[in-house]
Amino acid sequence: MAGNLTTVRDLLFSIRTMLGNICDIEKLHIGATKNNSVVVCFGELLIDFVPTVGGVSLAEAPAFKKAPGGAPANVAVGISRLGGSSAFIGKVGDDEFGYMLADILKQNNVDNSGMRFDQSARTALAFVTLRADGEREFMFFRHPSADMRLHESELNTNLIKQAKIFHYGSISLIEEPCKSAHLAAMNMAKRSGSILSYDPNLRLPLWPSAEAARKGIMSIWDQSDLIKVSEDEITFLTGGDDAYDDNVVMKKLFHPNLKLLVVTEGSAGCRYYTKVSISFALNRSNLYEKKTGYRPIYPLQAFKGRVPGIKVKAVDTTGAGDAFVSGLLTCLSSDVKLFQNEERLREALRFANGCGALTVTERGAIPSLPTKTAVLDALSKYSASNK
Repeated sequence: MAGNLTTVRDLLFSIRTMLGNICDIEKLHIGATKNNSVVVCFGELLIDFVPTVGGVSLAEAPAFKKAPGGAPANVAVGISRLGGSSAFIGKVGDDEFGYMLADILKQNNVDNSGMRFDQSARTALAFVTLRADGEREFMFFRHPSADMRLHESELNTNLIKQAKIFHYGSISLIEEPCKSAHLAAMNMAKRSGSILSYDPNLRLPLWPSAEAARKGIMSIWDQSDLIKVSEDEITFLTGGDDAYDDNVVMKKLFHPNLKLLVVTEGSAGCRYYTKVSISFALNRSNLYEKKTGYRPIYPLQAFKGRVPGIKVKAVDTTGAGDAFVSGLLTCLSSDVKLFQNEERLREALRFANGCGALTVTERGAIPSLPTKTAVLDALSKYSASNK
């Protein structure tokens, strides 16, 4: 009888502990990363040339301001600036711009030990026009550029294996040998237990055709744990379907292994979709299963919703999506269970929205990425003004 009571007591203890983990409202510790919480970003690093005035074509621009860019590199710097730990893997030219970019990463406390320098190709350049509404048009110079020439043999494997989160885009899938290097790095990170984070970052002019872009972007879709996608990208990837239709998103873009899908909506904010099932380790009495080390209790219900954005006057939207991703990944590296708690996830997405909003108030991507203090201050002021 006593043995049965002990078993029941253990069961009640385990259930109570489990429910406490789910129901307790915990404060989100943004940027409180540890040394083993590094986010490794893989892909392109280049020079953006941005007109000094807005609303003009490239031919009409009186002058250009050079700024470091490249979506994965932007995310790495964004994470570091928010107080997180980040690293970058990619290739630049063995030229003045290449070494300038490596130094900028170092100045921003980004681990650049994964960078390689190509003696046969130059660092990529991009001219970015800013329309009157702050939106961008691109002209790229990379025929080929150094970022396209990264080989699998040049990968910093130790750095990849240390990643808590491995983040990447789709531009590195366009050409060999970088495509093979990208796939190898992804597989290595996955085997090492990293969370795979994907922002397609569609740049149609870089692909041979629209169909090649669609096929290339979707070729690694089902391997990612977290995907951030914009409304325009949904329309493109689904062949013109309504980006606001939840059924379209879930049916065509949500795959069985995906933990979180985020749809950014510019100044309006973002939507989120998650579908997870949770298991709890119960190393107590006969509840412990020797084969697996845990016994599942019940699945956590999927949830979805929208987090409103922060209204600001946009000067330059370059890097806004990258700032959003850096905010989200900074939170995720501190709390990998964000996927399982809707309240904490919403707080993380609110923080990410704040990162994106502050970035568009200045010109250039990396120069305008905000600090954690700036984001929290902006969110506090916005909340106070909307009470």
